Amino acid sequence: MKHIRLSAGFLDPLCSLMGLFFLGCLSASAQRTMVVGCWNVENLFDCRHDTLKNDHDFLPEGAYRWTNARYWKKLNDVSQTIVAMGGEAGLPVVVGLCEVENDTVMHDLTKRSALRTAGYEYVMTESDDARGVDVALLYQPLAFRLLEWHSVRVPSREHGMMPTRDMLYAKGMIPAGDTLHLVVCHLPSKAGGARQASQHRKLAAATLRGVVDSVLAISPDAKMLVMGDFNASWGERVFKPLCPPLYETLPTSRKELLLPVGTYYFQRQWSYLDHILVTNGMLAWQREVSNDLSSTITAHEVKLPFLLNKEGTPHRTYKGSYYNGGVSDHLPLLIELKTR
Repeated sequence: MKHIRLSAGFLDPLCSLMGLFFLGCLSASAQRTMVVGCWNVENLFDCRHDTLKNDHDFLPEGAYRWTNARYWKKLNDVSQTIVAMGGEAGLPVVVGLCEVENDTVMHDLTKRSALRTAGYEYVMTESDDARGVDVALLYQPLAFRLLEWHSVRVPSREHGMMPTRDMLYAKGMIPAGDTLHLVVCHLPSKAGGARQASQHRKLAAATLRGVVDSVLAISPDAKMLVMGDFNASWGERVFKPLCPPLYETLPTSRKELLLPVGTYYFQRQWSYLDHILVTNGMLAWQREVSNDLSSTITAHEVKLPFLLNKEGTPHRTYKGSYYNGGVSDHLPLLIELKTR
């Protein structure tokens, strides 16, 4: 597999800083907090054409003029965000990513960008999505020992619909011996006609519910996180078949949602399109570990200054076909779990 070359001199100063930061994070992580995040990174494509996908816009000669320089800038911006998003709690142990194109992109992110110092490994799907975007899971192998993973296909073609992104299921063990189940998903958007989009999203939600039920059938008290871009705000119909057995970790009260909070900003309005849902087993585990019956899990968006423009909204990579130079049109979402 051919990879793009990048001057080591460009990365070394940042990598050295990240190495020091990583050592500090290991010390912090040895305490009782484990950071879990998810993030739609807005079309993280490489610069080469995949003959089986419609990725023509993201080529040097394409509509977006997607060059090597822009690609590597974005990779290092994503790296900087992942390193910083956990704050004092340290590096995220796992991060679900949406809108990554292929294995080349994930290899470059984990092994050749500034993030290489942090020691992340990854697994990702390879779905039939027409544009070629997929979901992936970054994980720290010393803090999350991967036991099993596989893709879950939404049966779109069987129902006369264009294929959408696969979901990614993973199971791993953390150092205290607890097993965590994770699902990363990117549900179909509302584009393409209201009725068909609604049916497609309903099908994806049913597929996701099947994954959750299969885990809970074997282990009713399973500690499970379902994360990603649902292309929907809390209370929309897509959540009806999911909750319960899943529970929201974001603010849901009308008063809270009237505040300028969210992971996505569109038409002068903030919203949470990204979510981290948890099972009752996960909630009970947190109450047990913290020895607090009222303990809960609360997700929040990450508003790092370099992720925002001067208006305080996500500094996106593109506005239409205009190169805006930002990182993503979504903000990351994270939770902090207590561990033994």
